[in-house]
Amino acid sequence: MSNPSSSWVAQFNPGDRVEISPRDVGFRGSWYAGTVVRREAKNTNRYVVEYDQLYADESGEKLLQETLDSIQLRPPPPPPEKKKVQFKFEDEVEAFYSDGWWEGAIIAEHSGGKFAVFLRGFEEQIVFEEKDLRLPVQWVKGKWEPRFEQVQREKENSNFSKEVMKFTQGMQVEVLTDEDGLKGAWFAATIIEPSGEDKYLIEYKTLRNDDDTEFLREVIRACNIRPCPPEIIVVDGFKVWDAVDAYYNEGWWVGVIAKVLINSNYEVNFIEYDEKTTFNQADLRPHQDWLNGKWVVP
Repeated sequence: MSNPSSSWVAQFNPGDRVEISPRDVGFRGSWYAGTVVRREAKNTNRYVVEYDQLYADESGEKLLQETLDSIQLRPPPPPPEKKKVQFKFEDEVEAFYSDGWWEGAIIAEHSGGKFAVFLRGFEEQIVFEEKDLRLPVQWVKGKWEPRFEQVQREKENSNFSKEVMKFTQGMQVEVLTDEDGLKGAWFAATIIEPSGEDKYLIEYKTLRNDDDTEFLREVIRACNIRPCPPEIIVVDGFKVWDAVDAYYNEGWWVGVIAKVLINSNYEVNFIEYDEKTTFNQADLRPHQDWLNGKWVVP
C-alpha cells in the first residue's frame, strides 16, 4: 500500500489561511481563523499555525502559535450561497462567539432576526443575530460537504425525497436517532408499521428498553430512516481522510480516517464528537449517503 497521507500532508503551505480546531479541553467543537507558519521537518503531517485572535498570554501582545496535526486544519469554508439561508428551530449551526465558530443548535426563534442557540462547548444558551450564524460543513478528502444535519434538512424539503422515502412492514432499515449521546449514529432496525404522516414505528435490533426485557421500539420520522446500505468490499484498506462508518456502541458512527496503523487497524476521528478511537478494519465500512432515493459515496 502506498503512503496514505502523501497527497494530503502538502495540502497546506506557509502563509495559507486556515481554520483551526483546537484539541484543548474547553475548545472542542470550535473553529478559529489562523495562518500556517510552517510545516514540521520531522513530521510532515504536523504544522505550526498562528491564530488570528487568540493570544499567547493575557497581555495580548503576542499571537498564539501551536503545532497541530493536519486533521485539525482546514481551508476557510466557502462563502454562503447567494440564496439566503432560512434558519429555523432545531437547526444545527455554527455561531461566532468568543472569537471563534462554535457548534450549537437553534432552540428558539426571536423577533428581529435573532435566534437562541445552545452552545455545546459552553453548555449555555446565547442569543445571536442571523449574521453571526452559519450552516456547518465538513472538509472531507479535499472537498466541502454538508454535515448530515444539512443533508437531512434538504431531504425534508425535497418533494422527491418524500415520495421515495416509503417503507413497508418488516423492512430492514437503519435509523438516525436524536438521543443524547447517540446523535449522528445509525442503528439497525425493523419497520413495524406506519404511525401517522411520514412516521413509522420501528424496533431496534441492538438497542433494548430500560429493563432489558425486549428490544426498544420508537416512532421515527421518515427523513431519519433509510434502507440498509449495500456492502462495499474494501480490498486495499482505507487511506487517511477516507470517510467511514465505525461500528461502536451498537451503531454506525460517521468518521474520518486520521491515521493508518499496523494489522489493519485505523485511528478514526468522529466528526460530530471530535474524538479519536482505534478500530480494526472489520468494524469499519465506507461511508455512504442516502440521497434522493439512491446511495452516494462521498
